[in-house]
Amino acid sequence: MKKVAVLLCVLLSVGAFAQGIKTPAPSPTQTIKQDFALSSIEINYSRPVMKGRKIFGDLVPFGKIWRTGANSATKITFGEDVKVGGVPVKAGSYAIYSVPNANEWEIIINKGANNGGLTGYKTEDDVARFKVKAMELPFEIESFTVILANVTASSATVQILWENTAVEFPVEADIDSKIMAQINTAMAVDSRPYFQAASYYFDNGKDISKALEWANKAVEAQPTAFWVLHLKAKIQAKAGDKAGAKTTAMKSIELAKQAKNDDYVVLNQKLIATL
Repeated sequence: MKKVAVLLCVLLSVGAFAQGIKTPAPSPTQTIKQDFALSSIEINYSRPVMKGRKIFGDLVPFGKIWRTGANSATKITFGEDVKVGGVPVKAGSYAIYSVPNANEWEIIINKGANNGGLTGYKTEDDVARFKVKAMELPFEIESFTVILANVTASSATVQILWENTAVEFPVEADIDSKIMAQINTAMAVDSRPYFQAASYYFDNGKDISKALEWANKAVEAQPTAFWVLHLKAKIQAKAGDKAGAKTTAMKSIELAKQAKNDDYVVLNQKLIATL
């Protein structure tokens, strides 16, 4: 019986070890997704940690190609055609490789989005190569970090930070031609997006008289919409019609108060103060 009991204990112990032990990943993965231009940008990468080690110029040698992170190559996906570091790049998924140096890095956008680190990397798959300045931070970043910063309607900045080093590169999208085409198409049908078209013209320095024409049409369609009147007031102010802008802004304030929308009351008051 003792032999049977011992054998049973051994089998149970082996079975327990065979199940394995779950522990935190040493370089945990992160996915960030940012609405951008008319689509989005998504970045998937692993985050190694300093753990008291010297990183650049040691763990990550200078002058050698790096997968820009740990494990698989860092992956970036563009939802539309863009320019990366000034170089045209088609919509799709790519690997971000880099060649770090003390004062300057070379950034490489490569077709090998599914490469296992440097495994599978081919120079002929590079779609963009450009150099960026390496900036010294006054503090340390323990975990390797990639973020999307300075996001505007048509541009964003990819920032790479680790140890006390930061590099960044721009991503730009040509959305103006696409939006203008949408406006021209939309204005050819009965249901016309006057408010959206006027907003775009105002925000992007287009024909101000055309913006005012569309704003007036939008007010006709929604005479109690205080946000539409606020847009018209801003357009009038930009066109130099201060008296008209004040009258329109006052009407917007009246309607905003009725709707209990304090935000637009304040926005109109601030506009009037500039006239």
